[in-house]
Amino acid sequence: MKIIQVDEHVSLRRDPDSGNEKIQAIVDEIIADVRKDGDEALRAYTEKLDGAALDSLFVSEAERAQAYEAMETKTVEAIRQAIENIRDFHERQRSESWMTTKEDGTILGQQITPLDAVGVYVPGGKAAYPSTILMDVIPAQVANVGRIVMTSPPDESGRLHPAVLVAASELGVDMILKAGGAQAIATLAYGTASVPPVDKIIGPGNSFVALAKRAVFGQVDIDMIAGPSEIVVLADDSARPDYVAADLLSQAEHEERATAIVVTPSTMLAEKVAAEVERQLEDLPRAAIAREALDTFGAIYLTADLYEAVDVVNSLAPEHVEVLCNEPFLYLGKIKHAGAIFLGENSAESVGDYFAGPNHVLPTNGTARFSSPLTVDDFLKKSSIIHYSEEALAENSEMIASLARVEGFEAHARAVEIRHKKDVR
Repeated sequence: MKIIQVDEHVSLRRDPDSGNEKIQAIVDEIIADVRKDGDEALRAYTEKLDGAALDSLFVSEAERAQAYEAMETKTVEAIRQAIENIRDFHERQRSESWMTTKEDGTILGQQITPLDAVGVYVPGGKAAYPSTILMDVIPAQVANVGRIVMTSPPDESGRLHPAVLVAASELGVDMILKAGGAQAIATLAYGTASVPPVDKIIGPGNSFVALAKRAVFGQVDIDMIAGPSEIVVLADDSARPDYVAADLLSQAEHEERATAIVVTPSTMLAEKVAAEVERQLEDLPRAAIAREALDTFGAIYLTADLYEAVDVVNSLAPEHVEVLCNEPFLYLGKIKHAGAIFLGENSAESVGDYFAGPNHVLPTNGTARFSSPLTVDDFLKKSSIIHYSEEALAENSEMIASLARVEGFEAHARAVEIRHKKDVR
């Protein structure tokens, strides 16, 4: 890995539109076809792009049962325990409607209601991401979303990975669509004869999925346009180089565009981490992917001290920050910009990805400067409640009308005055 002396502002931010013009054109065509031909287009694209000629667009009960037979008992138990942890964390995020009453009879408040329908996209094909299902579905369920539709691309045999089906079944997801890519996003957004449209689409995917989500935004809400995965390790010379290296590789193996960075004032640690990364790469199954990610987007930044190191972390505003320092909690209040903060040597980022409870859907590409992890609130909407009494209107109508007329809206002013004055000309 490159060891770089920090001497200027550093950033993770990349141009999200770079090189996507051709993909966007394909995405737009797919969306138009699904809007026009519905289920027929969905079947056609699934056969063309995924190589699966489907008898049914939906997962059957028999397929669910077969998925359980194919899974090891210990993995099913792990999924169940993860569900318990994640649900417990998100239950603590519940919001309640509220109202307040003033002496003049004014009643003001906020009504909180869940979304009617949410679509959850789960990457698939040869890979399996049951953790995505848990992190996306559980907060929606805690929010009491009325209908949840899951969609995931099938393999060439027209099936989804057993782990995906078990995770969805454990959560009670009834409708599981066998479709991926832009065609699945278009189906969720606009609906077909078989799939009613949803109000919000969440879940990660490749460039086609990301661009399709952006294209349908406005027709539906979306969670975010997620970029490649990121980790920044803030470390002092007390950190174990093998731990740091393992955590860097845990992100670098995601894809060639993943980012893995160490920020430290310790030259000795930097050199040991670089050597340890090379050692651990030797027998890593996804070594080629990880190496390209580290060569392109990996770095070890050397700082003058830990104060400067924290400034660098905040400048990067990464998806994940690990604090592998002698007293990690000392830095918690100083790290302002991060999707998730992992404190101490036992808090590997993998713990958060799968099991601890907090959501692993996190802001990327420097957007932790202004955005947050996925929460229960993302599946709720808020309506303001306003009730004015006759006394309150009489007391305030002149000021309301004055503000309306400053903005040039005479009808707004008269709408108040007609209630307070019996004769308005």
